[in-house]
Amino acid sequence: MSTTIMIVDDSPTMLMSLEGVLSKAGFAVAQAKSGEEALAKLRTGPKPAMVITDLNMGAMNGIELIRSVRKLPGHQFMPMVMLSTESQQDKRIEAKSAGATGWIVKPVEPAMLLQVIRQLVPGG
Repeated sequence: MSTTIMIVDDSPTMLMSLEGVLSKAGFAVAQAKSGEEALAKLRTGPKPAMVITDLNMGAMNGIELIRSVRKLPGHQFMPMVMLSTESQQDKRIEAKSAGATGWIVKPVEPAMLLQVIRQLVPGG
């Protein structure tokens, strides 16, 4: 049984690119095109080992998603990493206070992404 990573991004290109990197590294991938879709999947489906979310999405941004996920039973300590083109310190602080485990600036090198996942996911 491979470890599942959920990726949340409103860009189909980004989802495809991330899924390619993660699949090649042996991870199972769950995708969501919005914060709302991710939240619905997390409420009902099997719990992934980690969530990687974009910051800027439609109605629910990545910080709101993290805040909402942290309220779900059993999700308080799941690693959640923000993946964004933004690198402003105030956004990072806001994400951290919402419960983000880390922050990666796009574009991300596949090796760097996998290194972060392996640091945060037991047995990753």
